[in-house]
Amino acid sequence: MEFSSKLLENAVDEVSRLPGIGKRTALRLVLHLLRNPKEQTKELGNALLSLREGIKFCKNCHNISDNEVCEICANPRREERLVCVVEDIRDVLAIENTGQFHGHYHVLGGKISPLDGIGPSQLNIETLIEKVKNNKVSELIFALGSTIEGDTTNFYIYRQIQDYRIITTTIARGISVGDELEYTDEITLGRSLVNRIPFDGAIKIK
Repeated sequence: MEFSSKLLENAVDEVSRLPGIGKRTALRLVLHLLRNPKEQTKELGNALLSLREGIKFCKNCHNISDNEVCEICANPRREERLVCVVEDIRDVLAIENTGQFHGHYHVLGGKISPLDGIGPSQLNIETLIEKVKNNKVSELIFALGSTIEGDTTNFYIYRQIQDYRIITTTIARGISVGDELEYTDEITLGRSLVNRIPFDGAIKIK
C-alpha cells in the first residue's frame, strides 16, 4: 500500500498496531478522523494520553481504576469477603453487565501458560493468597475461561489455599469449553454465576 503522504502513512502504521486492525481498517479509521473536525481528533488524543498517564491499578483487586482503590472495592454495599477471580478487566465488565454479582473481584492479569512463558509469579496470585491467609475471604469464585490455561490456573490457586477454611466454587459450565468470558452472553454468564458449583480441585489437567 503506497501513500501520497508520509504523515498519513505513519498514522496508519500506528493504528494498525492495535489488535484486530489491519492496514485497510486502519486507513479507514484515519481517514474518518481527517474528515471530522480537528477538535474531535484532539479530544480523542487527549483522552488516550490521559488514560495512559493517569490510569492506576486498584491496590485491593488490581482492577483498572482512577484512584488507589477502585469504585467496586470502595462501594460499601458490595460483599467484601465474596471474591470472584478473573483474568482481566474485560471479565470484570462482562460479569458486572449481568447484574448478578455483588461481591469483590481479584484480577490476575492473565492465566498460567507455560507455552507462553507465563508462570504464577507473573500473575497477581500472591496477593490473592494473602487475602485468604488474612481471613479476608469467605468464598472464592473461580471465573476464568473454560480453557486448559484457565483450569490450570484454577487448580494451582486451589492447591495453595486448600488448607484454609473458605468456600471455593467455580462458575457453572453453561459456558462452552474453550470460551472466554468476555464473549459469553449476559444471561448465560449470569446463570453460571448464580448456579456456581463447589470447586473440589478434581480438575483433570491434560
